[in-house]
Amino acid sequence: MLGAIVRCRTAVLGGHLDVCLTCGDSEPSYNSCRNRHCPKCQALAQARWVAARQERLLPAPYFHVVFTLPAELRGVARRNRRLFFDLLFEAASGTLLELGADPKRLGGLLGVTAVLHTWARDLTFHPHLHCIVTGGGYSIARDAWIPGRPKYLLPVKVLGSLFRGKMLAALGAAHNRGELELPSKGALRDPLGFRRLTAALYRKDWVVYAKRPFGGPAQVVRYLGRYTHRVGISNSRLLSLDERGITFRTKSGKALTLDPVVFLGRFVEHVLPPRFVKIRHYGLVAPAHVATSLAAARAALSRDPADATPEADGVTSLAALDTARPTGPVELEPDWLTLLCALTGTDLRVCRVCGARARVRRALTAARSPPAEAA
Repeated sequence: MLGAIVRCRTAVLGGHLDVCLTCGDSEPSYNSCRNRHCPKCQALAQARWVAARQERLLPAPYFHVVFTLPAELRGVARRNRRLFFDLLFEAASGTLLELGADPKRLGGLLGVTAVLHTWARDLTFHPHLHCIVTGGGYSIARDAWIPGRPKYLLPVKVLGSLFRGKMLAALGAAHNRGELELPSKGALRDPLGFRRLTAALYRKDWVVYAKRPFGGPAQVVRYLGRYTHRVGISNSRLLSLDERGITFRTKSGKALTLDPVVFLGRFVEHVLPPRFVKIRHYGLVAPAHVATSLAAARAALSRDPADATPEADGVTSLAALDTARPTGPVELEPDWLTLLCALTGTDLRVCRVCGARARVRRALTAARSPPAEAA
């Protein structure tokens, strides 16, 4: 993974020569590594994903809910990443859907999109889930949209308690099946250590943040664009590299300097297991419900405009790309170039020197590594 990031957008991977047919200016454009953990390779994938999700947004309020875990579980999470993260998704989504379906709470099927993050701003290991949740649900029995309260989704203390119970029960079941790898040192080394840990965590309050509702679907899309394809640290947060180490911004205007080896160690700690899905959809927005319950909920909202919020303005969907497709001569990859322009506002056909929309792309060959010297 680190090797891919080092080679990203260098001559080693080959690329194209962008040439202006009007003024003759040329500039090399090297290929990206396309590794999902590379901070330079997520912009187009992120924009494409957000545009697709825009088509599934309902004209209704949305809430932002964050599920966090006690620090005592981070050692278990490190050693059981795939299993632990799967259980985290199941516990958090199950908590939201169960409380949403409770007739005493809402009595409807919520829509939930959950995104896994594993880092804090200082790059330490801190797994948590960001969830976008509909501020209301769809009742199949009543064939109606059930709106939630304008500034209130579900009680956070109840969310925390139910989430705690589901997560610890799932971890206990995995431990009983022998699926958990536990640290070889410390309190968990004792066969009863894990049971003592879970007993202590049952007595502890688990924190769930339910932030204020979004102002409308446009704000939801902008939020998703910032969070869905993030990696541990972006290039914009890097401040300097010198004899002291690597300095980067953390939060509240503060900065942190780390030894390069420590910095890389923290960065690679956030590499996900191969083919692990870090963005998942539940309830109304689950794949099985998109053509059924989600469509019915949208129809119900259209019949009762009082429950709806205005549609997003200025957000490009994939369905609108055909009308946004520009005219003019394009030699290579018109679909990719048009998509980039429509979703990000960057038109690679415009010359940086003369401003003419006459740049074309010509292939470059990958640079070959020099032959190894004979021993």
